Amino acid sequence: MSQPPTLSLDIVVPVYNEQATLDTSLRRLHAYLTDAVQASWRITIADNASTDETPAIADSLAAELGGVIAVHLPLKGRGRALKAVWGSSPAEVLVYLDEDLSTDLAALPPLVAPLLSGHSDLAIGTRLGRSSRVTRGGKREFISRSYNLLLRRTMSVGFSDAQCGFKAIRRDVAQRLLPLVEDDAWFFDTELLILAERAGLRIHEIPVDWVDDPHSSVDIVRTAREDLKGMLRVGTNIARGRIPVEAVYAELGRRPFAPPRPPSFFGQVVRFAIVGVLSTAAYALLYLLFSGFLGGQVANFAALLLTAVANTWANRRFTFGVRGRPGMVRHQFQGLAVFGIAWALSGGSLALLHATAPGASPQVELIVLTVANLVATLLRFVLLRLWVFRSTRKSPASPAAHDAPAALRPAPAPSTTPELVLTPTETER
Repeated sequence: MSQPPTLSLDIVVPVYNEQATLDTSLRRLHAYLTDAVQASWRITIADNASTDETPAIADSLAAELGGVIAVHLPLKGRGRALKAVWGSSPAEVLVYLDEDLSTDLAALPPLVAPLLSGHSDLAIGTRLGRSSRVTRGGKREFISRSYNLLLRRTMSVGFSDAQCGFKAIRRDVAQRLLPLVEDDAWFFDTELLILAERAGLRIHEIPVDWVDDPHSSVDIVRTAREDLKGMLRVGTNIARGRIPVEAVYAELGRRPFAPPRPPSFFGQVVRFAIVGVLSTAAYALLYLLFSGFLGGQVANFAALLLTAVANTWANRRFTFGVRGRPGMVRHQFQGLAVFGIAWALSGGSLALLHATAPGASPQVELIVLTVANLVATLLRFVLLRLWVFRSTRKSPASPAAHDAPAALRPAPAPSTTPELVLTPTETER
């Protein structure tokens, strides 16, 4: 297939059994690109093993419309389709759009502009920005906001909307990150964003106008469950060093201007005390809130878990002066280990209280748990200082890491994406 000397944009539209809407959506997208986009582009319809008339409609559109190709994959999976097409595309910037075009296409030029200029590495549309205009049901709104909040708190990421089907990535960045992404389904783009942020890449966000497709076949609950499993897998692999995000940081990451000097020991004690007081107050409020309907032990666990995540983040940033993305997920996992010790102390104290005074009121329980948490706080400081945030580790942003010979960097894993099947019309173009 003949291509322009430089192809700027490859807009990939993954599809599975979309015979009812594919023709209308693709013609609308094609008309918009023809009228509004000056950079060279093509549309790639990535068929994920559809069983209806979608493949035939895709081939017909590719034969009729200039700048449209159809790719047929033998296996299902949005992530699998994007890996296959993005991994072989010659375009400078790779784009992904949902087939239903729920996102207003007017957001496409500002999505790709910072990537074409080299200012950013990835770009995403966000439905959670202040100026975003979104029309969707309350259930999907609640699940989406809850999921993204959990993602930001547990994975320590800054991007606001992981699931919006409106994303773009520079080709050189995709070539480095795609071999590291394991998921082949709905969690693919969330995993890609987590790895990108952990590697110090710049993610540009733009607010979008978005209208929910009432006929969407996505199982929200099942997708959310799989996403939670994916978050646990990725977080564990990063914490254990199985994903070479620091090597990618040294190769592609955008580095801070200068590392901040860590606080003195006295400064650490003062800051830790302030964070501890605030955390204890937050814990007490949460415990009183939860104990009315969860029971003592469950309320204690939930209140400790929520405050532990916030406590680790606050101590990392303010008490020990650790900045930047490297090690952030590992620190949260180590912080949860410290939380486990605190939970054992407070949980044991509560169990002892119930054994000696079965009718103790919530106020008495709170006093006992507060004392136990004060003891746990002392132990937490020692563990955070000597284990979690011990000294100032060498940053991958250092010149030595950046200038390391290519031979010392981990080689990308071999691609396992399936062979693409191109329609006959592509070789005629």
